Amino acid sequence: MQELIVKKSRFIAYAATVCSEEAAKTYIAEITRQHKKARHVVYAYVTPTATRHSDAGEPHGTAGLPLLNSIQRRNMENIVVVVVRYFGGILLGKGGLIRAYGKAAGMALESMVKEL
Repeated sequence: MQELIVKKSRFIAYAATVCSEEAAKTYIAEITRQHKKARHVVYAYVTPTATRHSDAGEPHGTAGLPLLNSIQRRNMENIVVVVVRYFGGILLGKGGLIRAYGKAAGMALESMVKEL
């Protein structure tokens, strides 16, 4: 787990290895249960059978796609990234969201790689 604060919004990023799309969905559901009061729970995953991402209510292309790009840039497979956002009251704009979600995902992936 990695945490990033951007203009009072709190981004909490998680990354895990998964062996299937079902395992990725289970992981996402668990993180969602842990953060019931979060405004957004954004995710992306790459498995042997599926590549998916979700903006979870953020403007189209500003959340899930930066996560997916972070995974693909590192040529990773069998991975899920989830970023939870607690809104801090200040709008970040599309560019700010893309940068924040991308940075949070990168932090989680780098931390996971160091642990392996």
